[in-house]
Amino acid sequence: MFREIKNRYIRYITIFVFFLIIFFCALQLNFLWLFGYSPRYTDIKKPSQRVGSELYTADGKLIGRYFKENRTPVDYNEIAPSIINALVATEDIRFYKHSGIDIQAVGRAVIGMGKDGGASTITQQLAKNLYRTRYGKSSGLIKHIPVVRTMISKLKEWMTALKLESNYSKNDIITMYLNTVSFGNNAYGIKTAARIYFDKEAKALNTNEAALLVGMLKGPNLYNPLKSPDKALERRNTVLKQMNKYKYLNADSLALLSKQPLQTKEGKLKDGGNGDSYLRAAVDKYLEKWCEENGFDLYVDGLKIYTTIDSKLQGYAEEAVKDQMRIIQRRFYSVWGNEDPWEDSERKKVNYPERAKKNLPIYAMLVKKYNNNADSIDAYFNKKKKMTIFSYKGDRDTLFSTIDSIRYYGKIMNTGMMTMEPKSGKIKVWVGGIDHKFFKYDHVNQAKRQAGSTFKPFAYLAALESGMGPCDTFVDKPVKIAYQNGGKTEYWEPKNADWSNTYQAMSLRWAMGKSVNTVTAQVTEKVGWDNVVKWAHECGIESHLESVPSVSLGPNDVSVFEMVRAYGTFLNEGIKTEPILVEKITDQNDRIIEEFVAKTKRALSEEISWLMLYMFRGGMEEPGGTSQALWEWDLWKKNNQIGGKTGTSSDYVDAWYMGITKDLVTGIWVGCDERTAHFKNGETGEGSRTALPIFGKFMEKVYQDPNSGYTYGPFPKAKVEITRNINCPTQRQETDTIVVDSLAIDSLENTMEDPIIEETIPKPEVEVQKKEEKKIPENQPIKQNTPPIVPLTKKEERELKRKEKQEEKEKKKIVGNP
Repeated sequence: MFREIKNRYIRYITIFVFFLIIFFCALQLNFLWLFGYSPRYTDIKKPSQRVGSELYTADGKLIGRYFKENRTPVDYNEIAPSIINALVATEDIRFYKHSGIDIQAVGRAVIGMGKDGGASTITQQLAKNLYRTRYGKSSGLIKHIPVVRTMISKLKEWMTALKLESNYSKNDIITMYLNTVSFGNNAYGIKTAARIYFDKEAKALNTNEAALLVGMLKGPNLYNPLKSPDKALERRNTVLKQMNKYKYLNADSLALLSKQPLQTKEGKLKDGGNGDSYLRAAVDKYLEKWCEENGFDLYVDGLKIYTTIDSKLQGYAEEAVKDQMRIIQRRFYSVWGNEDPWEDSERKKVNYPERAKKNLPIYAMLVKKYNNNADSIDAYFNKKKKMTIFSYKGDRDTLFSTIDSIRYYGKIMNTGMMTMEPKSGKIKVWVGGIDHKFFKYDHVNQAKRQAGSTFKPFAYLAALESGMGPCDTFVDKPVKIAYQNGGKTEYWEPKNADWSNTYQAMSLRWAMGKSVNTVTAQVTEKVGWDNVVKWAHECGIESHLESVPSVSLGPNDVSVFEMVRAYGTFLNEGIKTEPILVEKITDQNDRIIEEFVAKTKRALSEEISWLMLYMFRGGMEEPGGTSQALWEWDLWKKNNQIGGKTGTSSDYVDAWYMGITKDLVTGIWVGCDERTAHFKNGETGEGSRTALPIFGKFMEKVYQDPNSGYTYGPFPKAKVEITRNINCPTQRQETDTIVVDSLAIDSLENTMEDPIIEETIPKPEVEVQKKEEKKIPENQPIKQNTPPIVPLTKKEERELKRKEKQEEKEKKKIVGNP
């Protein structure tokens, strides 16, 4: 009888064990999708934390992060002992004795029905945090059965805890736990929490600070010291008592520390990496395709992304932008005063606030809600509320209605700036706007605006490609160009910036340097506007370009990014280089995952590219050159040379400057996001008075820093024979004059009123030139050996002596650096 009973129990136990094994196998394998995903052996060996990626400059400075959970892992030896002690005393006092499951605590929880505390160990909590055992794919079909769902989740946590304990040391487990837990305020992991709440490293935390952070684990929001300091203080003292109870803290220390108030110090992650920026957003977009092709997620895979950005140059650029844009904004307010600045091309007022209001998504909802009642809709838009707005003196809190906000931001001038090293394709500077917090739109690669006169070089490039040279001449005279529009012959008559003509023969170099519209239009007509478009595309402009007679004067919208890439082709010996924003990507252990190299393609011959640089120098060296405002800055030591081109669109809506040094190409746009807001005249709104000073201030800072890596110096010497004539220096005549930027009269339809600008040529001389002009064949280039006589500005006179020696060298050299 006894043997039979014994055998029966053995049989029952065997059956129970068998079904238990079957059950746990089904649980592990997610049988019939009932139980959800369970971590496998490979998951345990390689635990995947949701670690954000870090963004660095080329010189290793942290400038941003991408994260869903703001976490930066630390090693065990980087954690203060007080953190470990407080955690063990509060959460799992038998942590160093059990193997993942605390049987004693389980029994206590079952007998006490959970009244005496839970039985979850640190290892089980790590399993829950690391593998998200109660979320998403870890929940199977049984998730719809409340009690069973909890039991299954608990069993999976036990199984996972046992696996973790068999593969990792106790120190490893507690370190992983502290790297995964949330401390509120989007702070994940002990390192981030220490920085956010105390502005220090985890290893530097004292006992009180450690107790506060460990106490928050019970309820990160409930015990948040920044939001609920009283509850946080009470919870901290509870942790201190637990530490005293388990001999981690003596009675005297407990009494002393419990009386101390909370001493938080809100910090931020090193180098401001916890904020958003134009650069951070640009890199995210830049790597979008790469991440998709290679199976990475910037926000969870813990990558280290090293950009091509130079932290020093970026800082200098941001300083120059802030300084100049503050001046421009003040100037803009001064120009318009209390008058609304929104006007169309015919100088008629535009109701921008009303249009902007109707474009808001909420407008359609209000129309439906209030049955298109205008008074009710206006009442909503005119209701004042607390608002933080942008200002150059810092963020400002105010009471604004929606209409107030629209009017305010509709008058703010913005900018975009990019600097590239064409030889390597590395982008060194990226300034997408004046403040990313308030203006998310990136003015480097998202915004496209009319290029104005900065597009003219592509007409002169087409001229060189057709066989002309810098010394070929055209006459600055009224021009009437016929073109076909819908089968009809129409005419375009471009005007110069000062609405006058000198009737002088001008070399191509002089005309481009002075930015003369009439000569540029003649060149465009001779080479064909289709060819201007062709060569712009060859150099790097990818935007659609309307092939019209005025194309060379910049009526098409392009981005700063495109313009810098295209101008870089001239400096890089005719090789078009695709700009790169990221240099390399590594993992957390600095193992290289990917290195990026710029793609290149020859677009121009070396001779043509060198001649274009020679032409660009005309902006500084030719009489009336539009870059000559750069004399104001300390840029001219050691025979330094700078080429550049200003640009201003019709009605002074868009202002540009493209600057070229021996190493760098920089593009700058200035304007208002609302195109109907603009300056009234060239004295206040042209490129040489808005965008150019940013370049001057930026390069001055770069040159004055001996550690910037960029020095004064002339452009590279030609490496090939220069077959075109460049021996045609323009003679000068002293007179009082004003150098003005040649504005683009950039559409066939638009006109503008005559700006009040002094003429640069005395009237008697103009009359003589008009008589001589009758002998000149229409629209034909003229070869001449006798240089034309033009006025000498005061600024030019100051520099004339310095350049006389250089010009003598030019007369003797055709190949090499003039």
